[in-house]
Amino acid sequence: MDRGPQPDLIVGIHNSDDAGVLRLTDELALIQTVDFFTPIVDDPEIFGRIAATNSLSDVYAMGGRAVCAMNVVGFPINKLPIDLLKGCLKGGQEKLKEADVSLAGGHSIDNPEFFFGLSVSGLVHPDKILLNTGARDGDILVLTKPLGTGVITTALKGGMAESSAVEKIIISMEELNKSAAECLDGLDVHACTDVTGFGLIGHAAEMIQESNVGIEIDTGALPIFDKALEYAAMGLLPGGLHRNRKYRESMLEVSNEVAQPLRDLVFDPQTSGGLLISLPREQSDELLDRMHRAGIHSAGAIGMVTADLSGKIALR
Repeated sequence: MDRGPQPDLIVGIHNSDDAGVLRLTDELALIQTVDFFTPIVDDPEIFGRIAATNSLSDVYAMGGRAVCAMNVVGFPINKLPIDLLKGCLKGGQEKLKEADVSLAGGHSIDNPEFFFGLSVSGLVHPDKILLNTGARDGDILVLTKPLGTGVITTALKGGMAESSAVEKIIISMEELNKSAAECLDGLDVHACTDVTGFGLIGHAAEMIQESNVGIEIDTGALPIFDKALEYAAMGLLPGGLHRNRKYRESMLEVSNEVAQPLRDLVFDPQTSGGLLISLPREQSDELLDRMHRAGIHSAGAIGMVTADLSGKIALR
């Protein structure tokens, strides 16, 4: 692979991975990622916390330790009160502090639409980088957060979401994947990614690309937010869900017993979703025990990797 002028670029644009990784020394590599989006909730501090948590997640998905970040802001100066931006930055700073990450600066522009996120730098040993590819036959898939944030925020925008359902997804979207990533230490993780805009199926598909294996998902084991299936059945589906399905639907084999709302939800684009991890069956119980003891109670085994489904994802 041509790595251009920098031969120490271990993970770059050719990999379609969660972040870029540059080797600094034989024992140290730099992880770089950037993410931002428009508000999905009205409260600016909550939005700031969610956006920061989401931005940090890619570093954890690569097996790294986030160390510093820079704010990325677009704000309509003459249209919205500046207190909204101040609240957003405050919320983001709160999450950086919780993650033990330093704010190094940032950049802002006057923009017709408000957006916020961060550029994050992290560190990892070159031999301990986790990629989003490499799942192996016999692996167990573990998912750490429930599905349904896209459907529920769509219901929220339509004024149809119950407050209890919104509160639960906010708690989850503000939960750092730092602890979940730390639980992977010492285990033989074959692939890892965070479930975000491409939905569960999109990110699972990346794990088996250019390989001779497939994935079988036990839909009965999927962690799902309260009301998500109900709202999906009502047709409250975000546009990104339809795009995700159009791109990956040809890979699916779906049992007749899987109801339509669940078939929709596996394509739901997530904001600040959980980690999706592929590791040997004999280590999956140890990982789940660690996660549950760490307070990650939604974590569970949702399926397996199998050579019987080469290039396919089966929903059972």
